Amino acid sequence: MIPDHGAVWPIENPDYQTRLDEPLKVVFDIMDSPDSPDQINTRIETAARFLNMHAQAGVPVENLHVALVVHNKASKDIVKGEAYRERFGVENPNEKMVNDLLRAGVQVIFCGQSSLSRGFPRTETIEGVQLGLSAMTALIQLQNDGYRLIKF
Repeated sequence: MIPDHGAVWPIENPDYQTRLDEPLKVVFDIMDSPDSPDQINTRIETAARFLNMHAQAGVPVENLHVALVVHNKASKDIVKGEAYRERFGVENPNEKMVNDLLRAGVQVIFCGQSSLSRGFPRTETIEGVQLGLSAMTALIQLQNDGYRLIKF
């Protein structure tokens, strides 16, 4: 589903079988980021790996529901092109991956509190990223909607 990110390996004849006929609803809490602005955020890449792994295993795309809640140090990783270059002097290594995830139907929710406290306004975020009240609110509401939290 995300060909340039999230490498996975096929597992032949697993003992614990993957259920193909039920929805998998997951929310990833993305708060950390590499110190270097030219490094990809492997925590965001986990969502690509999740999608690729389950699609490869035969889970229908309509059963894969993925959300990322981005806050804290990871706030910088959802900043688009020119704004990122102005701040860090390099291209955002996460921008293509985030766009690929958005095209695949992943919800990317940015903490409004982090937006203001860390100085990353909504106008600088990648198109399609949703601004929420807070990461805490989004995490609670998604879990209330049946999403399971994975914190990497």
